[in-house]
Amino acid sequence: MKVGMVASHYPHAAYREEFISRVHQVREVFLRTPGCLSAECWVSADAVVSIVQWESEEASAASFATVAAAGLDLAFDERESRPREIVRLAAC
Repeated sequence: MKVGMVASHYPHAAYREEFISRVHQVREVFLRTPGCLSAECWVSADAVVSIVQWESEEASAASFATVAAAGLDLAFDERESRPREIVRLAAC
């Protein structure tokens, strides 16, 4: 079953471009992971939004493991103005 994720991130203005760059780095690793169907980065006035779709929950877990193994930064920290909003989705 296909699964997806929509993650809204709220970087402080001073870190916005750096954050967008980080999201694009993660996107590139996701897209190289088997089972990742799509990964996109969108922006609004106050948010950077990641939208990702995988073939399965296993493929999603593999993508996150690959990102962690690559040493990419996924941690929430003081560069963000408020907590992330993450919605996990399953196709019906």
